[in-house]
Amino acid sequence: MAHLHPFRAWRPSPEDLEEIACVPYDVINVSEAEELAKGKPNSFLHVIRPEIDLPAGTDPHDDVVYEKGAENLRRFLSEDILQQEDEPCLYVYRLIREGRTQTGIFACVSVQDYDDEVILKHELTRPTKEDDRTRHIVTQQAHAEPVMITYKDDEKSVALIEQTVQQDPLYHFVASDGVIHKLWKVEDTAPFEEAFENISNLYIADGHHRCKSASRAAAEAKKKNANHTGEEEYNFFPAVVFPMSDMHIMAYNRVVYDIPDGFLQQLKQKFDLTESAEPSPSSKGDISIYIGGQWYGISLPVAENPNSVETLDVHRLQEFILSPMLDINDPRRDDNISFVGGIRGTEELERLVDGGKAGMAISMYPTSIEELIEVSDEGLLMPPKSTWFEPKLRSGLLVHTF
Repeated sequence: MAHLHPFRAWRPSPEDLEEIACVPYDVINVSEAEELAKGKPNSFLHVIRPEIDLPAGTDPHDDVVYEKGAENLRRFLSEDILQQEDEPCLYVYRLIREGRTQTGIFACVSVQDYDDEVILKHELTRPTKEDDRTRHIVTQQAHAEPVMITYKDDEKSVALIEQTVQQDPLYHFVASDGVIHKLWKVEDTAPFEEAFENISNLYIADGHHRCKSASRAAAEAKKKNANHTGEEEYNFFPAVVFPMSDMHIMAYNRVVYDIPDGFLQQLKQKFDLTESAEPSPSSKGDISIYIGGQWYGISLPVAENPNSVETLDVHRLQEFILSPMLDINDPRRDDNISFVGGIRGTEELERLVDGGKAGMAISMYPTSIEELIEVSDEGLLMPPKSTWFEPKLRSGLLVHTF
């Protein structure tokens, strides 16, 4: 049984929303954050990317970075840049990108559900990134950004969402990337909470490190609280929970920086290459490779009697090309490979190769939400960078403190 937890969110006034709301911390680097926050002292980037307020070259893991983030959040709260709800609420959050609508429930979910695998994962987390997010949470005494979670469509919850969006929204704005964001406040939370009592599992879509870090932060708080009950706010963290039919996954493409001399010929000897292929593959099992100014198509082999992970294109790429032909055995840590979100298009792949920054680019067919659910249900893990979700949630809309 999944738990939805209403919370007293800190949120901006509608007139200040567009300056405050920002992209998530992990889709931009420091220089991009500095540019986006320029002339915007109340951009939420000052909370989630506090290094932009520190001297250039500051180690992002220095104590001063975490302290600055906490200081900036305290300013947001004390100066009424964000104001707290009087009562715990839930929210319905809708994003519209290029005419496609995605609508979910913005609530807190339970650390205990995560620890008990009611909330299922599909990726490993990296200890260094866990440490970083945990320190931000503990120092700020807040969960500044929500996780993206999905669940198998449920008639009752979807009906409640549709009923809510018939009303006037609390927020309605268009972000700089053209995505429309709408938010409705739900004060009568009981029907939503009851609906999720019939939902057996939630699935992490985007935000594995924030989930794990919320669990670690709660464990730290529990140790310091002799009167721990399990109902304290540190036992919950914010998420937007979407029906799986609303989810949209884009390709997560790859670039390889250095390839061996004659690598194209090696590929031709091992696979039936299609010359002048389309930059974006049109079906599962196919990839497009850009090398020497031309696109080539390859149909990836698949292992005999594969499990749900072994059928994934990203696994098949790893098994038949990256590992045996390029000696890239751990793509999480190998400096010879990098990942490019599908939102940047295949033009970005061509630019990197044509500009001499990479030797080869690989355009993938998107992993499906059904594949993600199947892998999670089987308790297996996907290879890194298997999914790129769009549109991204906006940060700074609702903040959860404990």
